[in-house]
Amino acid sequence: MTEATERGSESTWLWRVPAVRWMADYRAGWLPNDVVAGLTLAAYAIPVSLAYATLAGLPPQVGIYGYLLGGLGYALLGSSRQLAIGPTSAISLMIAGTVGEMAGGDAQHYAQIASLAGFTVAALCLIAWALRLSALVKLISDSILVGFKAGAGLTIAMTQLPSLLGVPGGGHNFFERAVLLAGQLGQTQVLVLAVGTIAILLLVLGDRLLPAKPVALAVVALSIVAASALGLPALGVPTTGEIPAGLPTIAGPALLLRDVEGIVPLAAGCLLLAYIESVSAARAFAAKHGYAIDPRQELLGIGAANLAAAAGHGYPVAGGLSQSAVNDKAGARTPLALVFASVTLALCLLFLTGLLENLPKAVLAAVVLTAIAGLLDFPTMFRMWRVSRLDFYAAAIALGAVLLLGILQGILLAAVASILLLLLRASRPHVAFLGRIPGTNSYSDVARHPENEPLSGVIAFRPESSLIYVNADAVLETVLDRLHAHGPSPLRLVVCDLSASPYIDLAGSRMLHELHAELVAGGIALRVVGAHGWVRDLLRADGVGEKAGGVHRVATLEGVLEEPS
Repeated sequence: MTEATERGSESTWLWRVPAVRWMADYRAGWLPNDVVAGLTLAAYAIPVSLAYATLAGLPPQVGIYGYLLGGLGYALLGSSRQLAIGPTSAISLMIAGTVGEMAGGDAQHYAQIASLAGFTVAALCLIAWALRLSALVKLISDSILVGFKAGAGLTIAMTQLPSLLGVPGGGHNFFERAVLLAGQLGQTQVLVLAVGTIAILLLVLGDRLLPAKPVALAVVALSIVAASALGLPALGVPTTGEIPAGLPTIAGPALLLRDVEGIVPLAAGCLLLAYIESVSAARAFAAKHGYAIDPRQELLGIGAANLAAAAGHGYPVAGGLSQSAVNDKAGARTPLALVFASVTLALCLLFLTGLLENLPKAVLAAVVLTAIAGLLDFPTMFRMWRVSRLDFYAAAIALGAVLLLGILQGILLAAVASILLLLLRASRPHVAFLGRIPGTNSYSDVARHPENEPLSGVIAFRPESSLIYVNADAVLETVLDRLHAHGPSPLRLVVCDLSASPYIDLAGSRMLHELHAELVAGGIALRVVGAHGWVRDLLRADGVGEKAGGVHRVATLEGVLEEPS
């Protein structure tokens, strides 16, 4: 621990602010790395933010505002040293698919609602931080996320293909858009398609040949030069048009929550996406560099980023893996890299926006299409099909929900599906019926090891999960089925091994009471072994210990089997 850290640990609440801690420990040798990383991140952010703002249905410069202000907010309160904050494809599409109906065709109202969503995300982050809700996102399984990302990627691609082909497009979900696009293929503008195709080829080749370089910025610059020199706008190639110069003005929300029906569900969906993606990326880079992030602190970091972006008339932002990878590969050592990126973007907004007027929209579509390629992880879904059908079904539900219902409803349905699948798995735990491993005094599952020796006159079972209200009846049913299927030889003892049950509630205890009632009617004894400390306390307090001959810390299956009949 450095002297600065020692002084800070003894100081006031200000030391709890992450920016104060990393600035106190900052080393002069890190500055060149952070400067280069900031410049590189800004170069990456310009084309991507323009594309994502267009995807969100907002003016292009609004995307730059998100990177500029969101990065400053996160640098103040975020716990990751490499995470980069800005607009993301999924959140941009969520805004596009939801805010339009709320705004009723009014462009100014549309921008105000999108900004209000950012303010609301910030407020929800603060509430979630205060209530310590950061653990709740763990309810969203990795399988659900694979399907959700694939659905989001396909949906985003379908929104960008019309710009790539030079046709109007339209539709409210993936399938409507696909049908409309198919009917418009005959209207394809060959010149627009050629511009977009060349941009895609250059982006793909550039990423392979020049990894971690601002290839997208180079492609954008080249396309602007080509469009200006060849007069492409006059030939019918759509461009971004004039982008207002100057920095964003800072202001509070122009609307109140009660003014916009549905704003809280929209913000909740954005927060869910932002938090999952940000924490996943932050953990990856923290593990790479040997430090730990604070998942609860990340709520404040994301909240501060969204508050700053919304105050500058931006829309919700998040940390992303792709921009964070750019930041990391460029050498970022601390969040100061985000500050340098923001300064660079501010200078671009002040002096360079005129250069973007002739940027073809097909090139922005190409940037989005290449950026979302990583979302389409179909090999992982195929592996799920081979390895775990339940995980595959979870991913398929999320994929289908996004394609049919859109990003917002899709992520909310995916969250519900993830919780339901978790309960489904917990409700039908495996119950191992034990036999003696030949030549030993150890016991294992007969179903997995049919060579095990059966226990004469004894059924020993081991529930392989906690015994709680969602699965207690299923475990009892399984044991009773085994009891009724027992052969003609007399049964004298049933042993419940709780060594694989770290937790038990009153429903689990009731299950043992009911099992004892079934057994005592047939003159069969019940014993409990392997119970953990807290489980033993509950079983004794609920009277199970008296019926099972005591619930002892040292009780073992071998010891119970050696008891006299």
